[in-house]
Amino acid sequence: MSIRRYRDAIVVVLALAVPFWFLRYNIKRDARGLSGPDRVIMKVIAPVQYASATLAHGLSSVFSDYVYLVDVKRNNADLAAETARLRARVSKLEGLETENRRLRGLLQLKNHLNLDVVSAEVVAKDTVEFFRVAQVTLDRPSREIANNARLPVVTLDGVVGVTGKVAGDTVEVQLVVDAGSGVDVVDERTGARGFARGVGDETKYQCKIEYVSRTDSVEVGDLLVTSGHGRRFPAGLPVARVTSVEKKPFGLYQTVIATPTVDMSRLREVLIILTPPAATEDTEKAKSGKGGSQDKARPAEGTP
Repeated sequence: MSIRRYRDAIVVVLALAVPFWFLRYNIKRDARGLSGPDRVIMKVIAPVQYASATLAHGLSSVFSDYVYLVDVKRNNADLAAETARLRARVSKLEGLETENRRLRGLLQLKNHLNLDVVSAEVVAKDTVEFFRVAQVTLDRPSREIANNARLPVVTLDGVVGVTGKVAGDTVEVQLVVDAGSGVDVVDERTGARGFARGVGDETKYQCKIEYVSRTDSVEVGDLLVTSGHGRRFPAGLPVARVTSVEKKPFGLYQTVIATPTVDMSRLREVLIILTPPAATEDTEKAKSGKGGSQDKARPAEGTP
């Protein structure tokens, strides 16, 4: 029992003495004023102080780094969300800009044609991969489209085709690449005349240019535009660009293949011409009966 009492007393003395000597040592900054016990305490507590300071600094650094990483992660998440939002906005603005360019181009084409037209938006296409018929929805009702068949359909890049069946404000358009379609064309470079008829190949968009005389100059890359003959399409509209020319040693005509200037797979908006263009030289010839034999052999525009 006495041993326990002495042990408790020693523990109490040490608990009071150690802080006292530590405080006394810290108050005495001058090493010359240190006594023997002070020096012993200094040697004892120096490693403890160093270890404690190192541990405290390490823990503080770890905690600071953790807080910093948490903040960085939060900031990165906010920046990623802001970046995604800005990208979506830029994409939307780019789409609006592209649409605005197309619509401005159609408006310029409408003013250039100086004809009565109605705009329409492509809403459907044939089920095959390379479609030959498209469906468009009119921007405004038009009695002329319902009462007149095979009206010209154009876009900024050139001729699209002619109208077909009409159901309300939905109109079927037979594309120029359809085998049943045809447009009277001339070579913009040389004036050589031909008749562009759709090939109807499901693997590609192509037109075969018929009735091109062997003596006419036609080269790969030439632009074929509407001739204006037949009073269906206005003259000078791009139709196709020549991709191959084959002149056989016999026969009246050469074989010419061309690719439409309009990308049929990316049709968005079109113009339907309601009023026919002015009479052309071909119409005057037909009235006077002076048309040549080659002109008589040509089918009318837009006929199968």
